[in-house]
Amino acid sequence: MGRDTIADVITSIRNADMNKKGTVRIASTNITENIVKILLREGFIENVRKHRENNKYFLGLTLQPRRNRKGPYRTILKRISRPGLRIYSNYQRIPRILGGMGIVILSTSRGIMTDREARLEGIGGEILCYIW
Repeated sequence: MGRDTIADVITSIRNADMNKKGTVRIASTNITENIVKILLREGFIENVRKHRENNKYFLGLTLQPRRNRKGPYRTILKRISRPGLRIYSNYQRIPRILGGMGIVILSTSRGIMTDREARLEGIGGEILCYIW
């Protein structure tokens, strides 16, 4: 059985955020790079740096600092579709997280994109994760 790299990325970011760490190092693949680009564009990640160690590429992520480190403000990432149960949706039935304040990341035939982009283009796909 293969590894679920998307779940590894989500778990690494969630654990770093809960433990108030500023940086995370994750393995670099095409899927993880596209997900990180979306997180960077939406403001959940402050900076991304790609580096190489022993012929393997890694992404060094700098998480967005919380406004109030003691408060309950946290980035919540939840994996939806997984290797044992794939969840697909057409563009009309893509869920709205927190009334549109959250983000749904989809894997479509045109690449990995957010729910807003998929609705504008009129395409559906596999629901990878929710972010709010």
